[in-house]
Amino acid sequence: MKSIIARTALTLGASVLFAAAPAHAELVNAKNPAAIKTIVESQGWPAKLITKAGEDPYIESNRNGLKFLVLFMNCEENKNCKTLQYYMGFSDAKEVTIERLNQWNKDKRFARAYRDDAGDPVLEMDVDLDFAGIPRENVGETFNTWASLMDSYREYVFEKDE
Repeated sequence: MKSIIARTALTLGASVLFAAAPAHAELVNAKNPAAIKTIVESQGWPAKLITKAGEDPYIESNRNGLKFLVLFMNCEENKNCKTLQYYMGFSDAKEVTIERLNQWNKDKRFARAYRDDAGDPVLEMDVDLDFAGIPRENVGETFNTWASLMDSYREYVFEKDE
C-alpha cells in the first residue's frame, strides 16, 4: 500500500512540475520580414511589406491615421537583418523647436525625437532582435509601446503653448 501511495505521489509531483514548466515561446527575429508583418497585422493595423532590389526591406503601416514605417536594419546584402526601427514623422509641424524635441528626449524612454534633413520632427524606436530573437509576445509588446509613444508624440508636437 505504501508503494502505491509513494508512486502516486511521485507521479502527481512530476505532473505538477512539468505542468508548471513554461512552454518554449516562439522566438522572432528580423531575418523574416513576413513574420514581423504578421505581428503588425495582429495588432489590427494594415501592413505592406516593401522589398526593392538593392535595398533593405521595410513595412508601411498606420494606426489611427498615424503613418509609420518598420525599417529592417543591420542587414547583410538586404537580408538577414538583425534589428528593427519604428519611424514616423510630421511634415506639417516644422515649427517645433529643437528645445522642445530635446525636452521630449529628456522626459521619455524607448524612443527619440529629432528633426530630419527636411526639418520635420520625427520619432524613432529601435528594437534589437539579434541572435535567436525574442518571444513573439515581446515583439507585440514593442508595438504596444510604439502605439502609445506615437499618440503621445502627436499630442506633444501639436500642443499649443498657452
